[in-house]
Amino acid sequence: MAKNLQQATLGGGCFWCLESALNALTGIESAYCGYAGGHVENPSYEQTCQGDTGHAEVVRVNFDADEISYEELLEIFFALHDPTQLNRQGNDVGPQYRSVIFYHNDNQKQQALALIESLEQQQIWPEKIVTEVTEVNNYYQAEDYHQDYFANNPQNTYCNMVVAPKLAKFRKKFADRLKASQH
Repeated sequence: MAKNLQQATLGGGCFWCLESALNALTGIESAYCGYAGGHVENPSYEQTCQGDTGHAEVVRVNFDADEISYEELLEIFFALHDPTQLNRQGNDVGPQYRSVIFYHNDNQKQQALALIESLEQQQIWPEKIVTEVTEVNNYYQAEDYHQDYFANNPQNTYCNMVVAPKLAKFRKKFADRLKASQH
């Protein structure tokens, strides 16, 4: 049976956490760490971390829309980070850590804006959502060592202190959406 493959590009803090979580979901074909939205061609991690390339750390997601809808993907994205923090997620500070949805077509743009409006009306967070919704541009896949970083570097201090607790909470909340290999 043919798959209904679509693409999404999302930024919500450090890409290691988003990539690990999204790759665990049913319907996700792949999720890769990358950089998007900046003005420097093919930036390095070091350049992006300096915060002056304009890029955000993002995850490029290839998904089967018949298994997980774009809206479901966005709902999970919003549960994985705090969309009210401007240019930061916890101790990760700078524009490269901004909350951003890079849409690939007008339908994605409309769905993202509608979901943000709905979440604002629900007042899930005490502060206003600051997530940017902008057309995808200047996307570059991150260096190979960033792909599957959490799985390949479980001893890393940042992974132990930040990524692991966030993923444990994610797995508990979305247990029914995880691939069989992730249980």
